[in-house]
Amino acid sequence: MENSGSIPKQRIMVQAKAWILLKHFDGFPKDSDFELRVEQLPEPKDGEILLEAVYLSVDPYMRPFSRVRMKEGDVMIGAQVAKVVQSRNPLFPEGSHVISRSGWRTHTVSDGTGVILLLSDWPADVPYSLALGAIGMPGLTALYGLEEVCQLKAGETLLVNAAAGAVGTVVGQIAKLKGCRVIGSAGSDAKVAYLKELGFDQAFNYKTVPSLEQALREAAPEGYDCYFENVGGAFSSVAIPLMKPMGRIAVCGAISTYNDTTPQTGPFPHLTMIMNQIRMEGFLVGRWEHKNQESLRRLLAWKQEGKLKCPEHVTSGFENMPAAFMGMLSGENLGKAVVKA
Repeated sequence: MENSGSIPKQRIMVQAKAWILLKHFDGFPKDSDFELRVEQLPEPKDGEILLEAVYLSVDPYMRPFSRVRMKEGDVMIGAQVAKVVQSRNPLFPEGSHVISRSGWRTHTVSDGTGVILLLSDWPADVPYSLALGAIGMPGLTALYGLEEVCQLKAGETLLVNAAAGAVGTVVGQIAKLKGCRVIGSAGSDAKVAYLKELGFDQAFNYKTVPSLEQALREAAPEGYDCYFENVGGAFSSVAIPLMKPMGRIAVCGAISTYNDTTPQTGPFPHLTMIMNQIRMEGFLVGRWEHKNQESLRRLLAWKQEGKLKCPEHVTSGFENMPAAFMGMLSGENLGKAVVKA
């Protein structure tokens, strides 16, 4: 007898790709440290959503955090802009876009924990990728480092290194909006030229100047009120003695040390810091999470008003995640490095 019952709903099978940390990095990362794996995802249950990556972030923090936050065999950590392609959670409608810390994955089933909807009034002419850059974590890092840690004031002189990176480009532009004098260092002549286009008062290529100390002294003969530190290592040892009395240093990163197999040593800045009463403070952007919505709207307004330029270095193809990550660590990017899935 012919079955007259209803036809059961066809189950949607989703195949997810993920980049695994196969082996902890020893020195600079290499292709053999990663492995691309494929898995079948289950249907979302009640309260769950299925996310599809649109843009994925590669950031310097992934290098040191991989050692302390991951074990071999884990999916590489990181944030992505994702589209909700299936939803059984009313907080995340199908078709909406979110920021998710899903790591290096093309698809994720999530219960919504840690998933954040993009600003409801995100402008149609602003790429979603900027939610991983100047209007996202790096932009917030720049803003909080300047306002909360350095407490930057109009008329002061700011030094920022790795100035052509995701954070540095925003740091310099915000400081100019606040009426400050800005000096930036970067690793190529093309980057230096771009910093000058952004309005930096002085910029130089740290790789080609005969003397880093001389370049820093000539750029600001009276010294620096604030120093936004992204590099660490030898650069920091040269810069700290050039701070003005009561100078403030926001320590955001130390990319020059991330791939060291032997720790760098000295010279040690303590006496200089004591005599000049310099304040140095490390920070993580999450400390001011309660301000994020307001702060993102400030950054977006500056973008919309033409006051904040948002350079990006976009790599196409999820299969190129490791190459994009290693390229970023090598300084190939101008602005924020992202991967378009």
